[in-house]
Amino acid sequence: MSDTVRRVGIVGIGNVGIAAASAVVHENIADELYISDIDSERAKGEAWDFADSIELTPSRTRVIEVPLEGLAVCDVILVAVTERSQIPSSSRLELLKGTAAITYDIVPKLRQAGFKGTYVIATNPCDIITYLFYKLSGLPKNHVIGTGTALDSMRLRRQLSDVIGGVDPRSISAFMVGEHGDSQIAAWSHATVGGQSLDQFEEDNFDQFGKIDREQVEDAARHFGWEIHKRKGNTQFGIGNELAFFAKSILNDARVVTAASVIQNGEYGQHDLAIGVPIVLGRNGVEKIVKYRLSKKEQEGFNASAELIKGYIKQTLEEHEEPANN
Repeated sequence: MSDTVRRVGIVGIGNVGIAAASAVVHENIADELYISDIDSERAKGEAWDFADSIELTPSRTRVIEVPLEGLAVCDVILVAVTERSQIPSSSRLELLKGTAAITYDIVPKLRQAGFKGTYVIATNPCDIITYLFYKLSGLPKNHVIGTGTALDSMRLRRQLSDVIGGVDPRSISAFMVGEHGDSQIAAWSHATVGGQSLDQFEEDNFDQFGKIDREQVEDAARHFGWEIHKRKGNTQFGIGNELAFFAKSILNDARVVTAASVIQNGEYGQHDLAIGVPIVLGRNGVEKIVKYRLSKKEQEGFNASAELIKGYIKQTLEEHEEPANN
C-alpha cells in the first residue's frame, strides 16, 4: 500500500457503485478514485460529473475512469458488479449464474494486470462470489473480503434499538452471522447493550420494555433489504456506504470490529468457504477473525448456513471446471 497516494478502485458503476463512489469522494477517503465499468462511456460521464462537484465540497479526491486493468494500481478495489435477477425474489442466490460468469471474466484479468491489494466484494450472492474471488485472484485470504452480513448486522442493531426505547444502535453490539441471505442467524448469545449482556439488560428493564421478541427482530433484520427492494427496485445507499467504510477502515488501519464474509480455515468449525462472521478490519484486510462461542442452537444454524454456501460453491466450481483434454 502506498504511503503517499491512497487509491481506491470501483468495478461496476451501477446504483451501488455510484453510492460507494459518492461516499468515497465526499468523505475524502482516497486521493484518487478509479472507476471502471463495461459501459466505459457511462463511467467517463460519472467521473466528469464528480469533477463538477469537487469545488463545492471539502474533498479533493480525483475521480478517473479507467479500463478494468487500470484498477490494478489501487490499494483497495470495491466490487459492485451485478447481474439483474430475472425473477423477482428475496433470494440473492438466483443471481449466481450471471455474477459468477462476470467474476470468472474480471478476476483473471486483474490478476494478470498485477493487482496486489485488497478486494472488498458486495456482489451477490456475496459469500459465494467472495470465495470465487479468493480462488481466482491468487491473493492471501485476508486480502479478499465480502461485505457479507455487515449491513444485516447494522439492521439487527437498528431493529433492536427500536424495541428497547431507541438506544443508539452504536451502543449496541450484535451481529448476524452466516450467509448474507435467508439462512443467516443472529448471534444473540453475544449481544450487548452498553456493554451489558442483552439477557441482563432485558431482565433489568422488563417492566419498561417487556420481553424482546427476538425471532421477530431477527427476521426483520434478515429481510429488511428485500423490503427496501420491493419499494424502490434496488438497495444502494446502505451497501454503498458500507463499501466505503471498508475502504476507509483498511486505508486508515482502523482495527474496527465488523461482520464480513471471509475465508474460513477451521474457525467456527468450518473450512474452505467464505461466510459472515465478526472480524477485525485493518491495513492488512482481515487482521483477525473474532471467534464467538456460539450457543448450541446458534452453531447448528450457522452450520446449516455453511452447508448451503458450500453446496453452491461446489455447483459453481463444477460448472466452470476446465474440460479435460482428450
